[in-house]
Amino acid sequence: MLRSCTAALRTLRALRGRREGASPAARDPVLARRWFSTEKVIPKDHALPNPSWSKDLRLLFDQFMKKCEDGSWERLPSYKNSKLVKEQLSQAQLFTRGYEDGLGFEYVIFYNDDEKRTVCLFQGGPYLQGVPGFLHGGAIATMIDATVGMCAAIPGGIVMTANLNINFKRPIPLCSVVVINSQLDKIEGRKLFLSCNVRSVDEKILYSEATGLFIKLDPEKSLT
Repeated sequence: MLRSCTAALRTLRALRGRREGASPAARDPVLARRWFSTEKVIPKDHALPNPSWSKDLRLLFDQFMKKCEDGSWERLPSYKNSKLVKEQLSQAQLFTRGYEDGLGFEYVIFYNDDEKRTVCLFQGGPYLQGVPGFLHGGAIATMIDATVGMCAAIPGGIVMTANLNINFKRPIPLCSVVVINSQLDKIEGRKLFLSCNVRSVDEKILYSEATGLFIKLDPEKSLT
């Protein structure tokens, strides 16, 4: 697993090195299109397969896409920038989408409305290392928060984390794939209570368990 992670990192560095002497537009195809084209740039959906995805991640993705065919599950798109940010924050981008493909957070989230449940397929890249060879605890905490938060946001609208309690059972090998399951347990007024677990692809290993409390916000009121 570490060898594949190292190989991926070397490839990405080599590609980056070839572009160091190029202009900003040449290094960034999206920027080039913005400079030299009048066509509207379509944002990239990062919740779709890319060359850095492992065989396990692609296989799980295909399995869940089949579940989406009857409408019971839905794949949630994921973009770097949010349409909710104000104009002065136009440079802001989603924290988990701030890395180049394969280096950080590679994931896709599926949602089941009837069961009020989300499932995140997550592969942590080499830039998320904590103890050598293993994923940083803060990285998996980030993905738990993102998965549970999405499970709360779909029925609750705009929400924020009030409490997130995580029990780490085992360390997660770097560049491996895990399945993050989140469930909406109950709603009390503006409070949404959820639970979550992180398991191996074959579901035999339990890596983490978590509970979360999210608060529904009034979009008309300022957060400051």
